[in-house]
Amino acid sequence: MTHPAPGSAASSPGTTATTPTPLPLPLGRSAISRDAERRAQEGLVATLLDEASTRVLVVAAPHVRVTAPDALDLRPAAEVRDEPGEWFYLGRDAEHSYLALAPASPPEIERGATPPGWASLRDAGHLLSDGEAGLATAAVALSAWRRGHRHCPRCGTATVLTESGWSARCERDGSTHYPRTDPAVIMTVRDGQDRLLLAHSAAWPERRRSVLAGFVEAGEGLEQAVRREVAEEVGIEVDALAYLGAQPWPFPGSLMVAFHGWVADGASPQPRPDGVEILRADFFTRDDLARAVASGEVVLPMRTSIARVLIESWFGGPVGD
Repeated sequence: MTHPAPGSAASSPGTTATTPTPLPLPLGRSAISRDAERRAQEGLVATLLDEASTRVLVVAAPHVRVTAPDALDLRPAAEVRDEPGEWFYLGRDAEHSYLALAPASPPEIERGATPPGWASLRDAGHLLSDGEAGLATAAVALSAWRRGHRHCPRCGTATVLTESGWSARCERDGSTHYPRTDPAVIMTVRDGQDRLLLAHSAAWPERRRSVLAGFVEAGEGLEQAVRREVAEEVGIEVDALAYLGAQPWPFPGSLMVAFHGWVADGASPQPRPDGVEILRADFFTRDDLARAVASGEVVLPMRTSIARVLIESWFGGPVGD
């Protein structure tokens, strides 16, 4: 495979370009209409629970019910309609309408000890079909939002779900609140030899390496965030940027916005980890990375993550298991 020359995706230093090739983003897929115009319909959830064609996904963020590692457990509404919990309208296709149920008493699932019949979206997202990936991502996002936002931020009164689960109203002060999405940037950084920068965070298992990422600060643009994060975490100045795509990451509520960045002309390409968030950072050639992954020296991010997609996009195909 022919790899792009360094800087080829951006027109000139300091600019931002877009890539013509969409990335295969595991949680950025969907084949279901969200049908947003129906959400405000009074009694929509109750109506759908009476329809034989309605399917229900039980969710306890970040976990969803499954029948197999690559298949959601989408149950007929009649099987679960009387279970206590909160309901969310996910959308519809030509055959079914889809609801999510967040049970009133969800199972306590410890990380690394997922019981049979459940799967974490982190682990299963890339295995699901386009339609099921979209359903599961929306269900986990709404469930996670509701779990952390049950009270009015103005007065502290408990809120009630409205718009079929897509908003929450405070009946004391009349305010309405919506699911929150926090933007974050994630970026591949390449030097003049087209080597990829991979870093190790203090919060990760020992051999884990990935690309850099960070939240967008208040009053900050995406491009500003990319340059700031790279400078803060590894002491490198990046110049030309190329926008690659965005993927929701509902753990609990991020939107990962991806860029390629190139080390600025004349800037030092030597990483200087901050020693707080980032402990190690090195540039890898494709051969370097293949050897490091094969030997177990480097463990890459999970396949559901946009980080893995970015690494393999640069690499030119799958790397590792």
